Amino acid sequence: MTRQLHDQLAKEYLEELLKPLGNVTISKDVKSEVQEIDVSFEPTTTLPKNSEVGLLGRMAVTSCLFEPYRNAPNEVEIRSCLLKLYSVQGELLRQAKREKRSISEEELPFLWILTPTCSERILEGFGAKAKEEWEKGVYFLPKYQKAAIVAINQLPMTEDTLWLRVLGKGRIQNEAISEVVELSKENDKWHRLMEIFASWQKNLELNSDVNDEEVRELIMSLSPAYLKQREEWKQEGLEEGRQEGRQEGQKDGQRLMVESLLAVRFGNLDEELSAIISQLMELSPTERTQLLLNFSREELLARFKVD
Repeated sequence: MTRQLHDQLAKEYLEELLKPLGNVTISKDVKSEVQEIDVSFEPTTTLPKNSEVGLLGRMAVTSCLFEPYRNAPNEVEIRSCLLKLYSVQGELLRQAKREKRSISEEELPFLWILTPTCSERILEGFGAKAKEEWEKGVYFLPKYQKAAIVAINQLPMTEDTLWLRVLGKGRIQNEAISEVVELSKENDKWHRLMEIFASWQKNLELNSDVNDEEVRELIMSLSPAYLKQREEWKQEGLEEGRQEGRQEGQKDGQRLMVESLLAVRFGNLDEELSAIISQLMELSPTERTQLLLNFSREELLARFKVD
């Protein structure tokens, strides 16, 4: 369960960081039997040398795929990632052929495998090697394989690597989350990340073994983000009632907040969840927020069953 929650966090988190830079597709379907790609990215802007997202920005200067792992992938899982990459490249080449145009090697996407740790055996087996111009912990497979393995635990503890260290594990992840929470207090740009962290913390409490030491530590690291977000929800009227007679625009704002919270908690706002929003809006803000923060998807749909 923790792994599934991590996968969802990684997708939402990377989408939030990358969308100002280009087009991001989450859980992109791939033809054949290789399932789906976690995050697909296509840049639409030229990044400055000192990007706000540091090393992640350097990785995103060209079309690329991101495959984040909660636990270190084995050789079979890495080969599966490579199969996804080559399936995508094959689709692009076939499309170019149908359109009677050429596609350069540089236009084909690059694969970034993000792992909390990586053994020497795996690196050696895939011929992955460091490059002088890249940070320690970034290992590139042979040139024409167009892929690299990022061992997050080996990255230097710098501002440039902060955004990737959030996707690590244990102490490295916990410290990175704390850094981002502190950074968000000074820069509203990262407000959306606090929503993602707050939702993740609540999901961990509801769907994971809270007796597991790793889970407990992660929940504690996420708690400042959760508390910060709850205070903001409170100020915006999601936890305490707003006075009657407010302008209609404020009601619209509350509805948008409910829609946003549902999407953050459950990954997307599908037809079933959309159908219960009107009933949620009829509740007092306090009761509504308690349900949104504490009820599972199944409990919410059962509570507001639509005939």
